[in-house]
Amino acid sequence: MVFEGSSAAISHTGKVRSNNQDSGYCGANLFIVADGMGGHAGGDVASSIAIHRLKDLENGYIDTADAERDLRDAIAETAGQLIETVAERPELAGMGTTVSALMMVEDHAVIAHIGDSRIYLFRDGALTQITTDHTFVQRLVDSGRITPEEARYHPRRSVLMRVLGDMDPDPEVDTFIMPTQPGDRWLLCSDGLCGVVDDAHTSKTLDQGFAPGRTADLLLKQALDAGAPDNVTIVIVDVGGQHPLVSGTPTIVGSASNPQGIEIPAARSGRTGGGWFHPGRVAANEPTHYEPSSEFLEELIEEDWRRARRRRVWWIVGLVVILAAFAVALFGAYSWTQTRYFIGADEDTVVIYRGIQQDIGPLSLSSVHDDTGILLADLPAYQRNEVEQTISARSLADAVAIVDNLRPVTEVP
Repeated sequence: MVFEGSSAAISHTGKVRSNNQDSGYCGANLFIVADGMGGHAGGDVASSIAIHRLKDLENGYIDTADAERDLRDAIAETAGQLIETVAERPELAGMGTTVSALMMVEDHAVIAHIGDSRIYLFRDGALTQITTDHTFVQRLVDSGRITPEEARYHPRRSVLMRVLGDMDPDPEVDTFIMPTQPGDRWLLCSDGLCGVVDDAHTSKTLDQGFAPGRTADLLLKQALDAGAPDNVTIVIVDVGGQHPLVSGTPTIVGSASNPQGIEIPAARSGRTGGGWFHPGRVAANEPTHYEPSSEFLEELIEEDWRRARRRRVWWIVGLVVILAAFAVALFGAYSWTQTRYFIGADEDTVVIYRGIQQDIGPLSLSSVHDDTGILLADLPAYQRNEVEQTISARSLADAVAIVDNLRPVTEVP
């Protein structure tokens, strides 16, 4: 069964990079995004090798298990090809690429993924991230040490824990099978998009109902408007959508679209082999992705613990400052209330109270200052009513004057 739907692919260098190390593939049944890394002469070669190896799976499958197995095997073979390439040209040491691949088989999507490019599913107005980033910060999120929002701005957000590179001949690739249905819209992208455009804006754009090509253009514009510090590659796939597939010719974008894209650059004099931190390679753009050694990973984890401790300390200090300010404000307010006075009744006598006629829960803001000894029964009815309703005074002297006026004329003070 041939996949029925429409799709589009686009790739852009971005506003900071001088070359495009991303590659993308958009066929009839197979769709791929590969984000290369390794400097000017490495990332583009790695992503191109991945695309040109995997595109051979475009024949169409009728069994999802076969498709999943072949995807996994092809990615492993790509790793071997990268290792062989570096053996022939040591100046390319340290190159690698992410791979996020989607293959349509009947009414299912077969997915293979390694790295931090992403596959999203937009269904019934909701956007869901299908793949999991193989990054250091994602591990921190999974362990509950940071939030997804904190991960977006973490200084180590580009550190990859898994990548298709020249050091591991048997890479650990996530593969799984999902049912898909007419109306689904799939998005494959490099982190040049999802790293700068949040899911809310992506979802809103996908929901506008434009054809895949127009939608990809709108998403790319958002990435460019946000600064596009990295290459941006986008592949959009509509399942049984209203936009018919115009052509069966595959679309290849990014470095893999260059006929010279997978040619190995000639060796330069003075270069020696190395690793991810190759000292002799002078790149137009330093790699932003690398797979850390176990020692470096331990250092990153310790650094993150220190950062977390600092955050907790500052959080506690901030809380203490806020509580202290609140306590000072409460004390100031209470002190002010104790400069106020009023006249009221206490059982059967007239009393001068200090404070105000309000309570805060169990806390009373007034207390007896002086029981005058004047009996309520000795007061005329109107004065007794005023006292029972309380009489405010501007000061203690004013309160004393009001009490003197209440005393019966026959009483000797």
